[in-house]
Amino acid sequence: MLDKRQFYINGEWVDPRAGRDLEVIDPSTEEPVAVISLGGQADTDAAVAAARAALPGFMYSDPRERLALVKRILDIYMARNDEMGAAISLEMGAPIDMAKTSQSGSGTWHIQNFIRAFEQVEWEAPLSSEAPEDRIIREAVGVCALITPWNWPMNQVTLKVIPALLAGCTVVLKPSEIAPLSSMLFAEILHEAGVPKGVFNLVNGDGPGVGTQLSGHKDVDMVSFTGSTRAGIAISKNAADTLKKVHLELGGKGANIIFADADEKAVVRGARHCFQNSGQSCNAPTRMLVERSIYDKAVEIAAETAAKTRVASAHEPGNHIGPVVSQMQFDKIQGLIQKGIDEGARLVAGGLGRPDGLNRGYFVRPTVFADVSNDMTIAREEIFGPVLSIIPFETEEDALRIANDTIYGLTNYVQSQDGARRNRLARKLRSGMVEMNGKSRGRGSPFGGMKASGLGREGGIWGIEDFLEIKAVSGWSNDDA
Repeated sequence: MLDKRQFYINGEWVDPRAGRDLEVIDPSTEEPVAVISLGGQADTDAAVAAARAALPGFMYSDPRERLALVKRILDIYMARNDEMGAAISLEMGAPIDMAKTSQSGSGTWHIQNFIRAFEQVEWEAPLSSEAPEDRIIREAVGVCALITPWNWPMNQVTLKVIPALLAGCTVVLKPSEIAPLSSMLFAEILHEAGVPKGVFNLVNGDGPGVGTQLSGHKDVDMVSFTGSTRAGIAISKNAADTLKKVHLELGGKGANIIFADADEKAVVRGARHCFQNSGQSCNAPTRMLVERSIYDKAVEIAAETAAKTRVASAHEPGNHIGPVVSQMQFDKIQGLIQKGIDEGARLVAGGLGRPDGLNRGYFVRPTVFADVSNDMTIAREEIFGPVLSIIPFETEEDALRIANDTIYGLTNYVQSQDGARRNRLARKLRSGMVEMNGKSRGRGSPFGGMKASGLGREGGIWGIEDFLEIKAVSGWSNDDA
């Protein structure tokens, strides 16, 4: 079993000052594979103090030096891609082939995109030609606490750490205690790249412990959190006493609106997207809204897609889905499947229990419910498992009403050959992102939501700007050295 009890503070690996042990569980086997420490207040304080001490030198460094640092991080990250994928697969159950491509590769993708977006940042610029003595200066927010989830570890770590470094912020990262191994490897990568002491720090811990200590810490200027809406509300309340900046990327309950004129692969594509990563994605299209005239056929196709979706150990190569991350998640998903049955939804694929032949591990059957109404629990709550709810609609207005009838507003999807209809819906859907006809958003596109799905945007120029303050200066001298 791996011993990963140390934290990375002020440029070195150190023993905990107030730690307690926690085992990291392989969700494919339910066996412990590593032991980490959950930090205490003394560990949090040490990491924040290191970040605070390093801030003046780093925030006023040449932005081009910071860009060069991130480019070195990218080179080392790519060289260790397979090692990163193996860590992700072991800790959170992504199938090994997916872990080495989509999971680890998401980190590469984001680092590359931030390098491109860096060129768009105007660190100092005139206000306008009419105000030549006014300057707008962009500078680092300060010390940032970054709290990341287990479902896409490097996706979220790179979406926070990299723009923070480019902005000139110093950081304390608290990865999910369920899936910390990839972040500890990421710390090794940053160390090898030559990140100055104190600029990047990592303390493992849980939400009530280190998470709460960071979000309420008087010497932390900003907290960026990805996770549940419930936890995001708690973080916002805790951060309010110190008036720190808060960025939240929270839950979702995306609607996938499929019209009768959608392309023939729309239903299969939507179901597969829902099941991807074992359903553990905040932007998963978990509510499939289908026009009544093609509803029965869509239900049949979705059920067939679920039946064909292979579930197997994360250690096996191949194109399949793995387990969900933990016993707690497994139990939550089973409870919600039962709730769907109890509330009268029609189960057409999957259901309770593990798939045939899998008696150990947190494996969930790809599940499809038909005849769901939008007031059912499975249509309201974020399940975070491979569970699809299919809801019929009659008209475009009906579909829009159902899609927007949720506390969430992260990603919605539209499938139709009618371009004018797609555009109308894109304007009226209350979500931070809308994807249509299976086309992914482009490089550097902002990621984030409305309503209970969060505050702020990650990715591209917007992701860097989230870690910057804007300073307005008058009486600027053109004799500046």
